[in-house]
Amino acid sequence: MMANRIWVYVDQFKGRALPASWEAMGAAKSLAADGAGLTGLVFGSGVEEIANEAFTYGADEVLLADDPSLAEFRPEPYGALLAKLAAEGKPDVILVPASTRGRDLTAIAAVDLETGVIPDAVRLARKDGALHVTRPVYAGKLLSTVVSTDRRPQIISLRSRAFAKPEPESGRTGTVKRVAPAFDENEIVTKVLDYAVSEGQVSLSDASIIVSGGRGVSNNPSLTPPPEIKDEKEKEIWRAHQGFELVRQLAHALGAAVGASRAAVDAGYIPYANQVGQTGKTVSPDLYIACGISGAIQHQAGMRNSKLIVAINKDAEAPIFKLARYGIVGDLYQYLPAITAEFRKRLGK
Repeated sequence: MMANRIWVYVDQFKGRALPASWEAMGAAKSLAADGAGLTGLVFGSGVEEIANEAFTYGADEVLLADDPSLAEFRPEPYGALLAKLAAEGKPDVILVPASTRGRDLTAIAAVDLETGVIPDAVRLARKDGALHVTRPVYAGKLLSTVVSTDRRPQIISLRSRAFAKPEPESGRTGTVKRVAPAFDENEIVTKVLDYAVSEGQVSLSDASIIVSGGRGVSNNPSLTPPPEIKDEKEKEIWRAHQGFELVRQLAHALGAAVGASRAAVDAGYIPYANQVGQTGKTVSPDLYIACGISGAIQHQAGMRNSKLIVAINKDAEAPIFKLARYGIVGDLYQYLPAITAEFRKRLGK
């Protein structure tokens, strides 16, 4: 095993690496300016191609665990394997994408290694021989810089889209070291039975553009529900579905993901999988369009690092306007169709 001091865990699903994994590789390269090599960690089944891909993004060595017991992500075998390899290889730093799997992995490995985790990093820098990690605190209202002085390895999860993805170098190669799993299949308690996949939707975590709807999507009293809908709550949800259809149409025109506030999710307008915020997904798109979202602090925590924020809301005092670069004070039912039509015309859709 090479004496590389920085390791990068390559998060993958069904044989495809997350873009955030290559963002982490780019962040690692910037830290390894002193010539130290980079080690990529690739766990799974039938994932040798990902190991080769890791070289093109900057890895000098890949520790490859390719075994049927690792075909599906499960915290026990993945966490134990990472801890075992780190105990043997003694890296200084392990960078992991802050995906759902990455969060599970860092927590369980840190316990085994008796070290800590610095989560959701948005900036890394070496100063005076120490690694300074910047991360959001207080629901994203402040940034805190953290320095770990005595615990090794330093395990750091990186927020998606906070770091630039490097350009791949075609033809670049390195050393593959095959490693065995930490557990046999019969030692793993958790079993993965199936996945429920939403087909045809852009992933919130990876999206460069997100169009989100809030409680305000239901605020169009001029819409008349079908006569068979008698209950007032059901009428509200029916109106909200019409509002979210406008959100989806704009998202489709832009090739964007559809998001939602917690208020919209709690009201039953849209599934939890679409929720952006402190108790939902944390996103950092290039463009975030908030439709009928007031901008409570819990929602801001999940999207305030968006590069450009546009807000549409009838309430001129809505907190979302304090974050937005551009704002429209008006009825989303009036503006969204016009905006969607203009984008379709300009984009040829």
